[in-house]
Amino acid sequence: MPSPTEISVTQLSRIIGLPGAPMLVDVRPCDDHSPSDVLPGARPMTADNVWNWAREFSGRRVIVYCSDGGDVSQGTAAWLRQAGIEAQTLEGGFEAWRKAGQPLLRIDRLPARDQAGRTSWVTRARPKIMRIACPWLIRRFVDPTALFLYVAPSEVTAVAARFGATCFDSGDGLWNDRGQSCTFDVMLEEFNLRTEPLLRLAAIVRGADTGRPDLTAQSGGLLAISLGYSRMFRDDVAQLDAAMPVYDALYRWCRDGTEETHG
Repeated sequence: MPSPTEISVTQLSRIIGLPGAPMLVDVRPCDDHSPSDVLPGARPMTADNVWNWAREFSGRRVIVYCSDGGDVSQGTAAWLRQAGIEAQTLEGGFEAWRKAGQPLLRIDRLPARDQAGRTSWVTRARPKIMRIACPWLIRRFVDPTALFLYVAPSEVTAVAARFGATCFDSGDGLWNDRGQSCTFDVMLEEFNLRTEPLLRLAAIVRGADTGRPDLTAQSGGLLAISLGYSRMFRDDVAQLDAAMPVYDALYRWCRDGTEETHG
């Protein structure tokens, strides 16, 4: 059993991707290269200067991990607790997570972070399905602090260049529909997040977004809900914030609710 200042792989695997999940901090020493894979949503940081970046996590619960759950992560977490931050370490560290077959986020596809540590994304205004589903995926499994800009379709590319943002679902760049795959599918593939629950959710999203509401039993409902939200909100960011719980609920159903029925 882990100590009060540790969390087990099993315990952490049950809360990653959920609203209110802790921030994950990867403090594995980089040596001559940066890590290519991290836990979903984790942010690589340098343990040796924790005092410089600790304030970025003020008010948040933090899980720190290194390669083996040893002195690097435990020292970093102890320093964070000294600074008044609720911090635990991952029992066994990265290697325990990997050996348990848990998902790992491929970060060589991740856009550069801004000075505040966020990735920035830009897409067309007036979202319906894909431009809400993809931000949900990014905030829950890629970068919890990600910033999303909704602009006129004709200005997406120019805004991306001027403000250092990454285009998605706009017809430009990597993050777009690809053959029979929608942008959500592409993100799962490129970020190496093809878990069973997320693949099940991807089918629901694909059916709702591509005019195939009969693809899954849930696709038609997601389409109706999404169109309703688009009519309830004039502000796209407010719409995104309001619709995040819809995808949270669908993900929980995809993960552990598919066998439950009601008569």
